Amino acid sequence: MEVKKSPKADLENKKSTWMLIGYVIVLAFMFVAFEWTKRDIKIDTSQAIADVIFEEEIIPITEQPEQATPLPPEAPSIPETLTIVEDDADVEETTIASTEDVGQKVEIKYVPVAVEEEEPEEQTIFEIVEEAPEFINGGMAGLMQYLSKNIKYPTIAQENGTQGRVVVQFVVNRDGSIVDAKVMRGVDPYLDKEALRVINSMPKWKPGKQRGKPVRCRYTVPVMFRLQ
Repeated sequence: MEVKKSPKADLENKKSTWMLIGYVIVLAFMFVAFEWTKRDIKIDTSQAIADVIFEEEIIPITEQPEQATPLPPEAPSIPETLTIVEDDADVEETTIASTEDVGQKVEIKYVPVAVEEEEPEEQTIFEIVEEAPEFINGGMAGLMQYLSKNIKYPTIAQENGTQGRVVVQFVVNRDGSIVDAKVMRGVDPYLDKEALRVINSMPKWKPGKQRGKPVRCRYTVPVMFRLQ
């Protein structure tokens, strides 16, 4: 059996009407709520303005005054004391004799002071002197002749074909004798030994002089070894 509904009892017909009424009521409540909140809320902008003013405030630049250097205290003045001598006191007068009154002339004499020159020590060896030492028989040319005549070429050096120049340094004493001979630049042990032998066997030299006096001098001579 089919159920029949009354058109008056059908709620679908008034659905749109009730929906509109509900919208109106909701809007009314929302309007009242907004109005109520606007009346109660107050915004305090004084603090914000104060903050802005504080940030924009310019701090003035102040210069510190220079401190003046205190002056040193003045020295206390010492009062001068004057001693008054009575006229009755006996004061001895001193008379100074002047040469102008007598008419005598004052002569100033220069007395030279003799300065004794210190003699050079016997152990002092000079590198450069006013007068160089010299080979007694013909100077440098005589020395080369003496070396060429007195050199004995070592046999081992000849067999090995060794030759060259040996530089020998020695000291000429104040009496012209030769001491402290040593090889400064050698070539071969046998050639170096022969060069020292010839130098030590030389006769006495003419010693070097400094300020007119013989002194010890250092001298260097090259000794040539050449195969023919």
